[in-house]
Amino acid sequence: MSDIPRAVIFHEEGPREGLQIEKQIFPLSERIELVNALGETGLSQIQVGSFVNPKAVPSMADIDQLFAGITPRKDVRYTALWLNEAGFRRAMSTQNVDISAFLMLYTTDALSQRNNNCSVANMQQRQRQWVQLYQDAGKPIESAYIVTAFGCNLQGEVPLSVMMDSVRFIVDLSLEHGFPLPRIMLADTVGWANPEEIKRRVGAVREAYPEAKLGLHLHDTRGIGAANFFAALQMGVDLFDSSVAGLGGCPFANHANSHGAGNICTEDMVFMCEEMGISTGVDLDRLIEAALLAERMFGRSLTGKLMHAGRPKRAPLRSAMQQTSLN
Repeated sequence: MSDIPRAVIFHEEGPREGLQIEKQIFPLSERIELVNALGETGLSQIQVGSFVNPKAVPSMADIDQLFAGITPRKDVRYTALWLNEAGFRRAMSTQNVDISAFLMLYTTDALSQRNNNCSVANMQQRQRQWVQLYQDAGKPIESAYIVTAFGCNLQGEVPLSVMMDSVRFIVDLSLEHGFPLPRIMLADTVGWANPEEIKRRVGAVREAYPEAKLGLHLHDTRGIGAANFFAALQMGVDLFDSSVAGLGGCPFANHANSHGAGNICTEDMVFMCEEMGISTGVDLDRLIEAALLAERMFGRSLTGKLMHAGRPKRAPLRSAMQQTSLN
């Protein structure tokens, strides 16, 4: 018996993940149009961009103007990423940013050094400072990301025990500082996961910490993102980061989105859920329109499948759960 959830939530990351690795700087008006289009789809959360060093990520140099230019909906959270206190402070003072406080841990020194100029141990110490920063600002910690939870191109295999050390650190930190255990997000940052490893690692966290809520940040670097997504559904995971039209990808994944290495595609995964009778609250037709808008904006064919193939002209299949409730 599987534990497929009745409903799944998607956190859209295309406007950040998709744009930050592009060499091209897209006009502000086009980026605002994309965010606004995604806001009309029923998605509950959209990560608009990053408050990071503009010299390192030029595409995010005008992030303040991007947030100020969108037309926010009351039922949508418009969130951002930051990597240090300065970025958090900028996000706090920017119009239309919904602060979704998070922690970020790494499993390998190699990627931690590349992204943050510090070791895994030093990054853990920084998270203690982040906790105090969030608590002083009155912002609850909603999620804790474990980067390269499945493997790392720069360092290789990540043993399950190493990933679990990061999970244990999150749990201990919440107890030490007296905040509720945040949702633990296992990130397949450079596409090392496979369906069996998804089940193994999700199962290990569930067995050790049954009270923990889990989510996944999956990439389609090696073409099995949808299979990994389905395996996670079978394990009862009900929250996923994803990107419209399959945008995004880690710059350390050997190849970027122009070669098909983006995040799992939001509309494709929503379609899978719809076909299985799983509720998402997303208007799939509007989401496809947003994906096509992104493709016109990028000026090349993007990696989403449904946006090109279209929806089949038939009623979606009912899940076994729904069939049972009807009988």
